[in-house]
Amino acid sequence: MDKLRRIGGLTKGTGENTMRRELRAARILLTGASSGIGRCLAEQAARAGARLVLAARSAEPLDKLARSLTDLGAEAIAVPGDVTSEADRGRMLSAAVEQFGGLDVLINNAGVGSWCHFAESSEEILRRVMEVNFFAPAELIRLAIPLLRQGRRPAIVNVASMCGRRGIPAWSEYSASKFALCGLTEALRGEMVRFGIDVLLVLPGVTRSDLWQHLLRNTGRYPLDVRRGMPPEKVAAGILRALQKNRTETVLGWDARWLLRVNRFLPRLVDALLARQVRRLYATA
Repeated sequence: MDKLRRIGGLTKGTGENTMRRELRAARILLTGASSGIGRCLAEQAARAGARLVLAARSAEPLDKLARSLTDLGAEAIAVPGDVTSEADRGRMLSAAVEQFGGLDVLINNAGVGSWCHFAESSEEILRRVMEVNFFAPAELIRLAIPLLRQGRRPAIVNVASMCGRRGIPAWSEYSASKFALCGLTEALRGEMVRFGIDVLLVLPGVTRSDLWQHLLRNTGRYPLDVRRGMPPEKVAAGILRALQKNRTETVLGWDARWLLRVNRFLPRLVDALLARQVRRLYATA
């Protein structure tokens, strides 16, 4: 482990544009805003002067968050809804137009996971994870393009995971969905140039977020110490910094940086280390 950490030194951001994006008065649609990283993103963006459309399924905490930000002088509205619903996605974008006259930034932050080894999982879980983590942001992007084309320094920010670059045992469906989101992001980065829309990717490592309290299944044996993860405030700050500096791809967290660096140069070593741990876990199964 120590040897891997010494090798790992992946840069925090790549492809940075020297022109800084101003968040003050930026019209931002943020999904998954009611808790965890999303809530911290909303609070920090509001302090920077952004105008926010906050979206999440949990109506009560979302409304409470919007009211608290408004009381502090920010411009924020709550739009409860499910990102997997076509009608709800339409309502989120319509709210941006009705309240702020358009959209400058879309942050796809909503996500769901299942901590379970694939052989014991199900098609239902796989489809749900893919719907929330991939199809929903993809279709929200598609619907948002006409608005973003008219925006000020428009950008799409996709919050993926280190698992989008390196699959992790017991995190199989989640890894697959984030790999798909990374691939879409890279493809769209080239396509959106003709519209003047920047497409940014953020890859956080383990984070102490509410994701772990809302897992679809939590039976995986592979060890993951969430307590050692980054606080959501730190991840949110990293995401907003990437947006301001227009970083093409940003890796957040020491665990993500060393794992992805080692995997880049020594993928077979990472395979062997992960496989050895899984064999040990199931030795008496």
